[in-house]
Amino acid sequence: MKSVPLTAYARTVIGRNAVKQLRGSGRVPTVIYGRNRAPQTLELNQRDLDKLISHSASENILVDLAVEGDADPKRLALVQDVQHNPLTGQILHIDFHEVAADEKVTVMVPVEPVGMPIGVKDGGVLETVLHKIRVRAIPADLPLVLLIDVTQLALGKSMHLGEIPLPPNVEVLGDKRVPVIAVSAPRTEAEEAAADATATPATAEVEMIKEKKDDEAGPADGKKADAGKKPEAAGAAKPAEKAAKK
Repeated sequence: MKSVPLTAYARTVIGRNAVKQLRGSGRVPTVIYGRNRAPQTLELNQRDLDKLISHSASENILVDLAVEGDADPKRLALVQDVQHNPLTGQILHIDFHEVAADEKVTVMVPVEPVGMPIGVKDGGVLETVLHKIRVRAIPADLPLVLLIDVTQLALGKSMHLGEIPLPPNVEVLGDKRVPVIAVSAPRTEAEEAAADATATPATAEVEMIKEKKDDEAGPADGKKADAGKKPEAAGAAKPAEKAAKK
């Protein structure tokens, strides 16, 4: 993985309102941590960050971070976490993990199948079971994405974690028997109907529970209202009882 230059600036503002104003001015709050240092709050130019993310195949990005005014001219760091606005997709916050050039690190790498499997030509359906896998390597050897040739994958066959071809000096982590990509037979009409029949009662049950809760809320309120009227009702009944006795 080739490192990309990026400039950051010291950040002093904290708190929700201050950070909101910071974003409004075209800056993105960020934090860098690791390498036995205390976490440092920084800010990035929104345009520089958008350009960095849009030109990358994934969010596994290695940067040469130059912090303006910092004693270290450049700090090698991996993008650790990116928070997006769920509605607009705008980057709200980003975390960097400082690393050493000769230090092995662990990241999640996207998996991307390439080619048309022979099993799909025979009527099967290509399924990506794991969209990301965990690998370990020094920063320079980390792949941005793993392109997997699936042209020879037959119907009913799977490619497991231990069978994924890896770049040199890269180690895959996890149970090697776990399937990553598979070509499965399409479901029959009977299987589709059975799946729909199984799903419908569950949905109905959820709706019934919700309606039941709504219905239960009304009587509960009514009981409270009746409870408040009990003293009056009791008081009104006493004269009538006395009259009956007379």
